[in-house]
Amino acid sequence: MTQHMSPPRDSADKIPSTSQPWAWRGMLARADVRTLSLLGVLAALVVIGGITKPDEFLDTRNLQLVLTQASVIGVVTVGMTFVITSGGIDLSVGAIVALASVWATTVATQDYGFGGVLFTAVLVGVGCGLVNGLLIAYGGMVPFIATLAMLASARGLALQITDGKTQIVTIPSILDLGERDAYVLGVPPLVMVFAVVTVIGWLILNRTTFGRRTVAVGGNAEAARLAGIDVRRQRLYLYLLSGLCCGIAAFLLIILSGSGQNTNGNLYELDAIAAAIIGGTLLSGGRGTITGSVLGVLIFTTITNIFALNNLQSDVQQIAKGAIIVAAVLVQRRTASTT
Repeated sequence: MTQHMSPPRDSADKIPSTSQPWAWRGMLARADVRTLSLLGVLAALVVIGGITKPDEFLDTRNLQLVLTQASVIGVVTVGMTFVITSGGIDLSVGAIVALASVWATTVATQDYGFGGVLFTAVLVGVGCGLVNGLLIAYGGMVPFIATLAMLASARGLALQITDGKTQIVTIPSILDLGERDAYVLGVPPLVMVFAVVTVIGWLILNRTTFGRRTVAVGGNAEAARLAGIDVRRQRLYLYLLSGLCCGIAAFLLIILSGSGQNTNGNLYELDAIAAAIIGGTLLSGGRGTITGSVLGVLIFTTITNIFALNNLQSDVQQIAKGAIIVAAVLVQRRTASTT
């Protein structure tokens, strides 16, 4: 028995029939309101930063720094958005970034130059994603448990590789990408990579069969199976995609910091999940928005920057992020109960 599936749209709650134009208008209105709300929050944060620290926050170098820092966690969040849209979760993204960054910056790896470092970072990320996907899709493990195990294992392996020491990058072609001379029209290379990943992610989620299958699996896995979708294979691909994004983010982090450390990616899982949720991706699956996730990343990065400029402690930042996550989930539940 087969079931016709209409294409999803970014930030869509449910895919209405084409014979119901009022439903499409309502869906687009909700998407517009959600996006405009996020833009409003971001604009308010910019105003707050401009008022509290006008000379520092509005400085071009600081704004470039905000975008650069957002690029690393932003790439991770794109992958996380796909996983959450499918009804899954990945708690290991930060640990995978750490493991990929230290494995790619060992002396042996650096002997292979720029290509060797990039290839190793991506390969480690995809490898970890493969393990997660196999355990969840074919091993029947709950995503929370499988990725929690990967978190612990990857962190432990990263610590073992580095022995708790920082691994300095000595490859000029990598270090040069972090310098201002590498900026194109004032845009850092890391930001350009983030923009490319974002566009590709949006196109995949909203304009391809893979994206439609992802939404279908998250909305109702059993119905997706009856419609002919290989649910297990789809979930495997999604965790591979998340691992790929972690590998790319690890390479960006290597450029940004000029080193590999076992502490890299600390709490990235919190930031990525929070950004996706406040952006409008449904935690229970079935709805995802790359646009909202990117805005969520920019909001969190801006908050962190404002807190740092005003000398507020990191624990205050984490409390604020936790409160935002709770508020976002409560809003989602309230919205779901009224639609």
